[in-house]
Amino acid sequence: MTRSHHELTILCKGGEKTIRSRVLQSPLAGVSDQIFRKLVRRWAPEALLFTEMVSANGLKIGHGDYKIDELSNEKGPIGVQLFDHRPEVMVEAAIKAEACGAFLIDINMGCPVKKITKKGGGSGLLSDPELAEEIIAKVANAIKIPVTVKTRLSCQEEGSPVPVKFALRMQNAGAQLLTVHGRTRTQGFSGNANWVAISEVKNALKIPVIANGDIQNADDALRCLSITQADGVMIGRGSMGAPWLVGQIDCALQGKQKLETPNPKERVSLALEHLEELLESKGEHGLLIARKHMSWTCKGFPGATHLRHSLVRAKTPLEAKTLLKNQLLMLS
Repeated sequence: MTRSHHELTILCKGGEKTIRSRVLQSPLAGVSDQIFRKLVRRWAPEALLFTEMVSANGLKIGHGDYKIDELSNEKGPIGVQLFDHRPEVMVEAAIKAEACGAFLIDINMGCPVKKITKKGGGSGLLSDPELAEEIIAKVANAIKIPVTVKTRLSCQEEGSPVPVKFALRMQNAGAQLLTVHGRTRTQGFSGNANWVAISEVKNALKIPVIANGDIQNADDALRCLSITQADGVMIGRGSMGAPWLVGQIDCALQGKQKLETPNPKERVSLALEHLEELLESKGEHGLLIARKHMSWTCKGFPGATHLRHSLVRAKTPLEAKTLLKNQLLMLS
């Protein structure tokens, strides 16, 4: 149910949870860690953000604790997205994430990666709706915060039936919100997202439906909402290297003054800040993590291609920082 044009209300055993933004940041494996979320918050202070996708079994054996340990210290709502195919393992992980301060628990039923799906997790659950229902029902019964689902159109080829039946089963099992990526499992991230198919899911459900796929800017978001009539949008790959995007779209949906895209100097400065935060948190390993972020962020200005090539080859943190600082001087 939607409380106002700019808010989402999710019902759960604990009462109501209100999100003061209709723009959600997608869970992104290897990307949406605490440092990235901190940057997104700079432009989108009230948006619902997510941890990286978390293995429920990893939490069970203590390997993924670092992804959720400090959630209660973060500003704004943070969802935890779990994946596995075993209801009991998912329940244990959900209880643990709730205790760490998760705003909600999202069950991943959309990841098309084979190492996840071959074990029945991610979009593999699309092929077993009974098991998917069981997971939702048991997790929802075990925690007070909302249980939501992120899924795809189907597990088959494009043109297969719209997943209204599957979506209704998730709603009836206890899901409080459904995010639909407008591609099939077979498509992966190729081809175009089918927003019309998302609209059919939205029309059939009573719970909020979030549209996901091919939203790269505010104009895309507005067109997507016009076609799908969804309650909100989730931004995924478009935000990689652009942590300001969620905030820009949120302002557009609320009719607020446009948030300008950072200029080249600001983007290079942001890349340097991101690198330094990762180095402080991860030591020299932070450079390996930062390479992709720096490459995504440092675009759209003379010399950007050469800078990116140099950054991915930088052998030490000092070399990478020197490259960025020299670029800042050139852009001054």
